Amino acid sequence: MKKLFSVTVSQTALNISLFILRVGIGILMIPHGYDKLVHFAAMKSSFLSFMRLSSTVSLSLSVFAEFFCAALLILGLFTRLALIPLVINMTVALYMAHGGDFFGKGQAAALFLVPYLVLLITGPGRYSVDGLINKK
Repeated sequence: MKKLFSVTVSQTALNISLFILRVGIGILMIPHGYDKLVHFAAMKSSFLSFMRLSSTVSLSLSVFAEFFCAALLILGLFTRLALIPLVINMTVALYMAHGGDFFGKGQAAALFLVPYLVLLITGPGRYSVDGLINKK
């Protein structure tokens, strides 16, 4: 019972939690990017144009973030670097595509953005390729 109310955490528990968060949120993002990748030709003319970029370029950046960066996130390879496009993509989706509607149409973007920010701050944890590379 004491453990339920404890505020301390072991390194193992932290690393397992980061692994679950990283892999889980990456797996949940992959289908979004894959759908955009497969239907690229059909979507490119109607996709959001952002910062004077053409809709094709914006869609390409979104596919890069949602598919390729999510795959890197799952592996835990170049994790913080891969999270930057994901954070930018979800921020643009939330504010530009969904008008900042956190509890309506933009809820999915907000729900992805939060763990991406957490992982950007904490890093991937020991159970990742980055963790293996940087093992001391």
